[in-house]
Amino acid sequence: MYGNSAMIDSRTKRVVIVGASDNPERYSHQAQLLLRQYGHAVVPVHPKLTEIEGVPVVADLCAISGPVDTVTLYVGPQISQTLKDKLVAIKPRRVIFNPGTENAALKMVLVSAGMECQEACTLVLLRTGQF
Repeated sequence: MYGNSAMIDSRTKRVVIVGASDNPERYSHQAQLLLRQYGHAVVPVHPKLTEIEGVPVVADLCAISGPVDTVTLYVGPQISQTLKDKLVAIKPRRVIFNPGTENAALKMVLVSAGMECQEACTLVLLRTGQF
């Protein structure tokens, strides 16, 4: 399982990127680069990619073990709704719904499971010191 390796510094957040992309024009790709620049550990998730910028990609949320601070969503509601049980299972502290990924039904499930949910842009949160 991915994620049982070295300990992460207490200031570092482990961030799962659902809908990761190797296309530099995609916001999920830009977020991965910026998260790493800010010193965060990233776990990109995409069913067909194996690595992005030298970072291993996991095909499914089920492959993630260990603590997760934040999940940042870059997939639409049709896809994210199918991930609700897997998101609850990895127990992130927070889930960020980036613009265009808002999903009220999923948000209700996650909040009821004790997760913080934000409708915000990960890039903006990072650049303004609110991440």
